Amino acid sequence: MCGIVGYIGERRSAQEVLVDGLRRLEYRGYDSGGVAVWNGSELAIRRAVGKLANLERLLYDDPVAGSVGIGHTRWATHGKPSEGNAHPHRAGRVAIVHNGIVENYHEIRDALDAAGREILSETDTELVAHLIDQEVETGLDLMTAVRNATGKLIGSYALAVISTSDPDTIVVAKNGGSPLIVGLGQGETFLGSDIPAILPYTREMLFLLDGEYAALHRDGVQIVDEQGHLVERETKRISWDPVSAEKGGFDHFMQKEIFEQPRAIRDTIGTRILEGSLDLDLDGIDLSPERAKTIDRVIFVACGTASYAAMIGKYLIEQLVGIPAEVDLASEYRYRQPVVDQGCLLVPISQSGETADTLAALREGRERGAQVLSICNTRESTIARESHDVLYTQAGPEIGVASTKCFTTQLVALQLLALKLGISRQSLSAEQVSRSFDELRRLPRIIEETLELDGEIREVAQRYFRAPNFLFLGRGVMYPIAMEGALKLKEISYIHAEGYAAGEMKHGPIALIDENMPVVVIANQSSVYEKVVSNLEEVRARDGKIIAIASIGDEAIQTKSDAVIRIPELGDYLTALVATIPVQLLAYHIATLKGTDVDQPRNLAKSVTVE
Repeated sequence: MCGIVGYIGERRSAQEVLVDGLRRLEYRGYDSGGVAVWNGSELAIRRAVGKLANLERLLYDDPVAGSVGIGHTRWATHGKPSEGNAHPHRAGRVAIVHNGIVENYHEIRDALDAAGREILSETDTELVAHLIDQEVETGLDLMTAVRNATGKLIGSYALAVISTSDPDTIVVAKNGGSPLIVGLGQGETFLGSDIPAILPYTREMLFLLDGEYAALHRDGVQIVDEQGHLVERETKRISWDPVSAEKGGFDHFMQKEIFEQPRAIRDTIGTRILEGSLDLDLDGIDLSPERAKTIDRVIFVACGTASYAAMIGKYLIEQLVGIPAEVDLASEYRYRQPVVDQGCLLVPISQSGETADTLAALREGRERGAQVLSICNTRESTIARESHDVLYTQAGPEIGVASTKCFTTQLVALQLLALKLGISRQSLSAEQVSRSFDELRRLPRIIEETLELDGEIREVAQRYFRAPNFLFLGRGVMYPIAMEGALKLKEISYIHAEGYAAGEMKHGPIALIDENMPVVVIANQSSVYEKVVSNLEEVRARDGKIIAIASIGDEAIQTKSDAVIRIPELGDYLTALVATIPVQLLAYHIATLKGTDVDQPRNLAKSVTVE
């Protein structure tokens, strides 16, 4: 969430680069946007509330000329969405954009008030601008001023600063997880809080680490640490194709990403299966028999959709590997004094690799002695860099805020991890391994077949999109899928929905069921099929409208349901992944029928980089 872009050069209009970069960061979620450009004589600032189109109209009517500037899309933390609270913020000679939260906000504001500083917004960011301007007033260069000012901050920040006192420099600072990426061109330098913002202009990039500062000039960048010592950093060449972020003929990015899942899954499996030896190569991660035997517990930490993937990971580890597994919401993990030792394998799961709570949980577990193997979709992200090992999903850029292909590739990565541990610990027979490999090979084609249900699922959505509430039920490994289905519906359609373990229905939710309550029941053929059907009958007896996700060939369930969506069976665990497709499509079609903003649902951000 929140996007930062910056440009310094001679070849281009800063305004055009900044707006283009912010447009490429829209997927992160925002409520306002703005730019600050040095026009040769002054800092010109333009800000607007709402979509970037509002800022673009403002700049069309009142453009800013210049080749040095910073831009920002804001997601409100301190202060409601308004032009006055939008970034960039100005204090004296200084303009600043900021991602993160300053925790000692009140103490700093009191000190600035006492110093006679006029504070115009409700934000913590403006306070940082004042701190930097105070330092600049003493005659310090901008880099030293930023270093001194940030030394007074408690919290997380990614800052970009320009000043009338040094208009040929952009100074940036990073601490606490918010990413900053510098791109190097010929006679120009770029800044972004995510790779897509600057990828059209350069593929040579540097990634700032926590506690580092950088001065961006037209001819390059200078990085220093907290003590001001120079830091040498090699550039990395990024091979992403910018075209992959385009919609490609689909109505929405989310729809495109749902239909990209066969490819994403195929790429995530990749060449990791070693057929001849009935083994897996997880990109060189050491899970040899000797290493695997030292692991006596697996702890998953994640937020949101990734936490439901983690729940399935728990089933996989305990049933395929035979060791205990735990799932913690990352936002709660470090506050409960977790018991961790060197026998624990901590597995953070994150699409962006920048999720603040997941990063904090990672650091907590690592400091307590756990080995960290993260599952992540974004190379060079903070979580990836701070883990001992990383098992990358290969979903590619995911633009829609509601996660789809990143979730299903996380499930594939978890299956691979559990199989590898099961092979190394000899908890799986050769027959079990061979069967699992066969199921993985078949999975992309099974997903393609399931996506062919799109039209049928849209017809179901047409019948129920006006309902004010939904209930999703599942048992065993389908319980997390029920929760994920409810979350997807909430996120993009704004319909209230709950996901429940089917066996818990009688412990409260059954009171809600009447003729106006659609209930999605995942009732595939499994060891708990009869129990799920029993729960379905209880809903039916109370006039609930039943949408059953059932196995192909189950004709009996037709008489018990108002609508049936049939999916293929593919083993105990991968069927859960297959069942994800109908709940994604159902949420998508209900949302489009309601006319909501599917790709950028209100109040949500793609990457939650503050607590």
